[in-house]
Amino acid sequence: MRKLSYFIAASIDGFIGAPGGEADFFTDLVADDYLDYLKEECADTLPTPARRAFGIDDVPNSRYDTLIQGRASYDLALKVGLTSPYAHLREFVVSNSLQESPDPNVRILSGDVAAAVRDLKKEEGLDIYLCGGANVAGQLIDEVDELVIKSYPVVLGSGMPMFATPFRLSAFSLDSVRAFGNGVVVRQYSRKD
Repeated sequence: MRKLSYFIAASIDGFIGAPGGEADFFTDLVADDYLDYLKEECADTLPTPARRAFGIDDVPNSRYDTLIQGRASYDLALKVGLTSPYAHLREFVVSNSLQESPDPNVRILSGDVAAAVRDLKKEEGLDIYLCGGANVAGQLIDEVDELVIKSYPVVLGSGMPMFATPFRLSAFSLDSVRAFGNGVVVRQYSRKD
């Protein structure tokens, strides 16, 4: 069965963006050996325009073939004119207000999103990349099989949490930790049974 992997950038204090969702301040740290890691080992998770800019647009997907993101995350792409920010993946946007997709590659998920994800997990293929944001991650917390947290060496103080959920415990086991010269640390966790 395919896994749902929440592959997310976060500050040291666990925020994935400013209170309004902006997270462009993280991009300043995408450089050197960390950038090499993203291009060589995580190309599936890069937006299509970034893949083109890095000359890796033709690299086949190796880990993910499907992406799920929330409406607020998708709106950030729409604001800069991208209707299919991850055109190399099958894209799903979770939204109860967006009735029609602005792009043929983007499908809208509404209603019981967890049930839809369980159906996607039963399909053949590579894993599913949960891109963000906090609300959709909160709806899917019980379906998340893996966390890949790219911790950036900044403190935000407040902002958008990784999961917008009421207090609860969800246990994960640490699988690996990798540190980069710019201070970014990538931690990978698997859901505990």
